[in-house]
Amino acid sequence: MRKLFLLVVIVMAAITASAQEGIYLGGGISLWRNNDVDKTSFSITPDVGYNLSEKWAVGVELAYAHNGYDDEHEVSTNAFALAPYARYSFYENKIVRLFLDMGFGFSTYKAKHADSVNGFEIGVKPGLAVKLNDNFSFITKVGFAGYRDDYYRGEENGFGVGLDGENISIGIEYEF
Repeated sequence: MRKLFLLVVIVMAAITASAQEGIYLGGGISLWRNNDVDKTSFSITPDVGYNLSEKWAVGVELAYAHNGYDDEHEVSTNAFALAPYARYSFYENKIVRLFLDMGFGFSTYKAKHADSVNGFEIGVKPGLAVKLNDNFSFITKVGFAGYRDDYYRGEENGFGVGLDGENISIGIEYEF
């Protein structure tokens, strides 16, 4: 998995080096400290994509997540994910764009002294982009509708729709 992650990083760097109009880079980070159980969690989720037209784009999101416990009895985990998607923008004005990211993701996570667990998801994530200037946009995705099985995010397995405030991602996007 580390070789795959390194390969994707190299491909992203090559795409960035030969950047053309229509390519965008984005992503987000998160950091959370739970003092009640001495747990620190963080994730890094870069993504890269290409605008095929005003309505359609394709991209891929990478993810690395870590859950670490200070207590020696709890088990820390590390996770990697790769999630290609197609983005359909169904409304846009000068500042706001509404879109749907439709795709699938593959993940693997490992707890210390345990076997790796592989999982997947397939579904739709609704999103909103607010244009800050010609190159930067604020991006948020709220919820998920689809199927997940042992996916690294830790939600329950199965089919469903979740559009609550607990399932939100916020990031920034740079378009060349």
